[in-house]
Amino acid sequence: MLESNFQIPGQTAFYKGKVRDVYTINDKLMVMAVSDRISAFDVVLPRPIPYKGQVLNQVAAIMLEATKDIVPNWVKAVPLPNVTIGLKCETFPVEMVVRGNLTGHAWRTYKSGKRELCGVTMPEGLKENDFFPSPIITPTTKAHEGHDEDISREEIIAQGLVSKEDYEKLEKYTLALFERGKEMASKRGLILVDTKYEFGKIGDTIYVIDEIHTPDSSRYFYAEGYEEKQKAGEAQKQLSKEFVREWLMENGFQGKDGQQVPTMTDEFINSVSERYIELFENITGQKFVKEDVSKADAEKKIVETLQKL
Repeated sequence: MLESNFQIPGQTAFYKGKVRDVYTINDKLMVMAVSDRISAFDVVLPRPIPYKGQVLNQVAAIMLEATKDIVPNWVKAVPLPNVTIGLKCETFPVEMVVRGNLTGHAWRTYKSGKRELCGVTMPEGLKENDFFPSPIITPTTKAHEGHDEDISREEIIAQGLVSKEDYEKLEKYTLALFERGKEMASKRGLILVDTKYEFGKIGDTIYVIDEIHTPDSSRYFYAEGYEEKQKAGEAQKQLSKEFVREWLMENGFQGKDGQQVPTMTDEFINSVSERYIELFENITGQKFVKEDVSKADAEKKIVETLQKL
C-alpha cells in the first residue's frame, strides 16, 4: 500500500505523514493506516516496500500491549494488519529519543570531537557502540516537514514547548519504557540500542502514541558476539532500517539539497521487504504471516470497528 485513500464516515481531518495516513474521526478517534512507504534522512523514497506497513503496525501493537502498565497508550483496536484505531491526543511537539549505546547520530557527533548532545554531556574514552554508563535522553523537535532538530531539555522548557511538570513525566516514562524494551529484547537475544517515543495528552492524562520499539523507530544489536566485536573494533550486527540508510549513503544520498535518490531496483525492494519480515520475527519471536486485504474490505472493517467503539 503506497497510499490508503480510505473514505470513512465521520472524518473531520486527514494528515499524510512520511509513512502513515492518519484520519481523524469526529475529532475524538484516529484511524492510522501504516503504508508501505519508507523514509530515510527525512525523505520519502520513491518506491514502497511490500509488507513493511504490516510489520510496523503489528510490532507496535505487540509492544504497546506489553507496556500499557507503565503508561497508558492511544490504541483502542487493531482491526487490520496495517491499521490501528485509537484516541486522538494533543501531541507534544517533541520526540523523546533515548540512547543506551554510542551509535548513529550520537557517534557521529562524538567522532567530530563534540562531547555534548542535546545538552547532555557524553563521557570521554568511549568507542563506537559502547554502552553509556546509563541511558541518555536526546530529544528532538517534531517536524511535520523537513528535518527534526536536536533540542535540549532546558530549551524545551524555556520555549514553553512542554511544561516542566509534563516534561519530567515524559522523561520518567521514556526511561521506564526503554528499560522494559531492553528486557523484552534481551529475552530475544537482542540489545535495544536506541529508540524514540512520542507522547500526547487528553485532559491531565499523558499517553504514549504512534509506534514503539519497531525497526523504524529503534535500533537493535544481536547480543551474541557483542563483546567480542567491541574488543575487536568490528561493526555490530544490527536489526534496524540502518541498512537502508547505509545503502543510500554508499550510493551518494544523505537527503541533502540537490542529491537524487538512487534507483531502487526490484531486487533491492524485495531484499528490504525480506529484511523487515526478518526484523519482525526476531523482535517478536512470532512467525510473520503475509496478509493482503482489498481496499473495500479494509474500509468495511474500519467502519464496523468504529461503530463498535
